[in-house]
Amino acid sequence: MSIVPDTSLDAALQKTPFDAVVLPGGNGGAKRLSESPKVMEVLKAHEKENKLLAAVCAGPTAFLTHGIAVGRNVTSHPSAKDKMSTAYVYSEDRVVADGQLITSRGPGSTFEFALAIVKALCGEEIVAKITPPMMLK
Repeated sequence: MSIVPDTSLDAALQKTPFDAVVLPGGNGGAKRLSESPKVMEVLKAHEKENKLLAAVCAGPTAFLTHGIAVGRNVTSHPSAKDKMSTAYVYSEDRVVADGQLITSRGPGSTFEFALAIVKALCGEEIVAKITPPMMLK
């Protein structure tokens, strides 16, 4: 199986700013996000505009590498805790929302992470409407 993006990052950059930028996890992917000057450009622009930034699992390490939201409250996959603790107020909560910054621990917390993003973008009323049919609790 191969995964193919709908568009290139260069093409997507022509349509910024977005309502949110969400970084996936995984050590390999997080490393590539951390090494990308284009990702840095997107993150810095969205931070400057006070747009929603979110990342899950090892994804928050890209925030660290690019100097995004330093000093704020975050979480990440436990394997990134020591690294993240050097520049952030680290929490072991499953999801941490600090203003326009949302971070989450890993695959097991992705539904909570997604609902935190929906809350930030659409409000608590929408979260209350969409959660029961999902049978999360």
